[in-house]
Amino acid sequence: MKKTTLLNSQLSALVASLGHTDEITLADAGLPVPAHVQRIDLAVSPGLPDLESTLAALLSELQLEAVVLAEEIKTASPALHQRLLAQIASAAQAQARDISVSYLSHTEFKQRNGHSRAVVRTGECTPYANLILCAGVPF
Repeated sequence: MKKTTLLNSQLSALVASLGHTDEITLADAGLPVPAHVQRIDLAVSPGLPDLESTLAALLSELQLEAVVLAEEIKTASPALHQRLLAQIASAAQAQARDISVSYLSHTEFKQRNGHSRAVVRTGECTPYANLILCAGVPF
């Protein structure tokens, strides 16, 4: 049995399969998932699991280069936005590399979501609680 934080076999396999610049979308319970993109559905009930704890588990194994958020999170969910930025800054410090953060309109975010290797659906029900995680390299 694995002893690291990320125990979900589908998530662990996804992270292990990523190459530089591959993307994963970490989504709230309502984000549409394009039919051609792998869906890893973790949602159990509203709030379970939440976005932040799922992100923390992914970051325990994922080398992160960039993050994309919907512009609307800034005004619709400012407290979550600030916590996510803090979590990203902490990950950057832990991996000793900068992680760029950029924003798209929610409409553009949903279109880019179609380029992800997978969409990980959480039980998060906070508006615009979605991130696109862009894989980096640890060397």
